[in-house]
Amino acid sequence: MNTTHRTDNNITLTTLTKANAMRHSLSGLRAIITAALIAVTTTFAASAQEAGSAYSRLGYGLLRTNATSMQSQMGSVGYAMRSGRQINVMNPASYAAIDSLTFLFDMGVDLSSTNMKDASESVNRLGGGLNYITLQFPISKNIGGSVGLLPYSTVNYYFGNEIDGGTNLRQGSGGLSQLYLGLSARPFRGFTLGANIAYLFGTITHDVQTTPTGTSTALFEQVMEVRDYNVDLGLQYGFDIDRNNTVTLGLTYSPGKTFLGHAWVTKYDTSNDIDNNSIKADTVVERVAMKDRFTRPETWGAGISYSWRNRFMIETDFTYQPWASAKFLEVDNFAGTRLADRWSFNAGAEYTHTRRGNYFSRISWRIGGFYARDYVMVGDNNVRDYGLTCGLGLPAPGSKSMVNIGFQWRHRQAYPQALLTENHFTFTLGINFNELWFFKNKIN
Repeated sequence: MNTTHRTDNNITLTTLTKANAMRHSLSGLRAIITAALIAVTTTFAASAQEAGSAYSRLGYGLLRTNATSMQSQMGSVGYAMRSGRQINVMNPASYAAIDSLTFLFDMGVDLSSTNMKDASESVNRLGGGLNYITLQFPISKNIGGSVGLLPYSTVNYYFGNEIDGGTNLRQGSGGLSQLYLGLSARPFRGFTLGANIAYLFGTITHDVQTTPTGTSTALFEQVMEVRDYNVDLGLQYGFDIDRNNTVTLGLTYSPGKTFLGHAWVTKYDTSNDIDNNSIKADTVVERVAMKDRFTRPETWGAGISYSWRNRFMIETDFTYQPWASAKFLEVDNFAGTRLADRWSFNAGAEYTHTRRGNYFSRISWRIGGFYARDYVMVGDNNVRDYGLTCGLGLPAPGSKSMVNIGFQWRHRQAYPQALLTENHFTFTLGINFNELWFFKNKIN
């Protein structure tokens, strides 16, 4: 475009200059809105609660994947997934796939219902809240970055039983989260590598309350306070079979290490006098450093994906963690957890009729499933964990942004002796903002 005052189709240079200024103002406004969203969601992250699981009282709670809402609809796959439209924290090597002008922001919330059943009773519980927040951005043509807040594990349970001459109640809450920063580079065509470095933090609380009839209540509380770091490494290599068919291989590794932080047990003696329900004694029975007493193993992940014309994609993943060699020691009256090697198979697929066209043809359809052996044991029993997933990716009108709505059924139980059976039903909502924030119009 020439820098003259000639008018073409009633558009003047002054009009174009004002339009550019408006675009930059809108970009600034988007940045402010996003910063506000991050601040709000971070503030309320700690208040999010799942429906709960009795199995979360073992070990460090229920371990979470780094899957976004879109990935959870596909069975939580992602080791071999890379896209310029969706954030993939499961393999940090994927960040370099982002377009040099694109900014991505993704956040997800869950609403879940859980049915827990044993030989004597059945209990239903509801829960929900913020799941994750992530951002991805380009640094240069071949380098991308990401930052976000993800769950590492969750603890939420409450149950009780009658004992001779009284009652016994057990409850737990809390979990571990990770605030991460990731970088990825593409040294040559088809190959990317990346790493996430995370600050791992959180507090896990377990309470055991015994109330003999007519006497004071004894409450023992175990607290694990973690202040640690975590590292995830990833590789991806993709190649074209022909112009319509692409295969991508992915590999991730996270080194094992000891947990850093402290664990302690506090004993409380309380009065059963309703008019004077005061604490008589507060004694820290034992306090230890977690280093070399509580550890986690390395994690290996591998996946392969196949894509057809950028419309159909299918992926399968495998994860392995040798937890049997990790430590989780007894602290005073709280027994250590017996751990087992954890492995999982995940598979999922996505189909989009076309990336352009009418609205319904641009909807993405997703389905998936998973089967895993968990890392905790109940006596001599392992724990099975499997489920089915599905969902839709609804494009925002006039934008590459997308609303991801999904459903997951999950079944968890001990085996070979099914001591407790859990069925979890979860609705997920993810909002993925995809904007060209780094585009600058130039007047020549």
